[in-house]
Amino acid sequence: MTSNAVLDFLLTRRSRPAKLLAGPVPDRAALEVLLTAAARVPDHGKLTPWRFIVLERAALARLADEAGAYAEKTGLAAEKAEKGIGQFARSPLCVAVVASPVSHDKIPEIEQVLSAGGVCLSLVNAALASGWGAGWLTGWVALDRGFAASAFGLAEGEFVAGLIHIGSYAGQVPDRPRPDVASLTTWIHA
Repeated sequence: MTSNAVLDFLLTRRSRPAKLLAGPVPDRAALEVLLTAAARVPDHGKLTPWRFIVLERAALARLADEAGAYAEKTGLAAEKAEKGIGQFARSPLCVAVVASPVSHDKIPEIEQVLSAGGVCLSLVNAALASGWGAGWLTGWVALDRGFAASAFGLAEGEFVAGLIHIGSYAGQVPDRPRPDVASLTTWIHA
């Protein structure tokens, strides 16, 4: 089965700037559909080495305050601090995708981490295909273990693979230069 509409979408998809997203946002039922679509990624061994944390507006406002206090306490540079604080302060809805790799004798951790990355991209694409704006960010609020462990309740070995911001976006998104696939591809014939 082929679907030119799906291929056209993939060839033209463009994330929306997270800082420009606004309400309305998907309701719970619509978001559950997006999360279900996102969960349909390769997952060798059916380990489900990731989980979702849905951050609604009030939770995002709280996290913006916590990020500000953490940045001040740790002496984070003002410009860097603001990028993390602003990510929460401006977002209308965010889904944290937490990578949760497990020890397995046959499934390497890297496959599990890549599966979590697949979830992030699939969630962005599902939101875009449904007419929402969406963007995948990380930044210090996701990558700083001290902050992220507390903010997201991370267990040992877990980390934030992506903060997927979802909302409404009315503007046009200009395309950006894309990679030259021919220069990145090696063909082996024999």
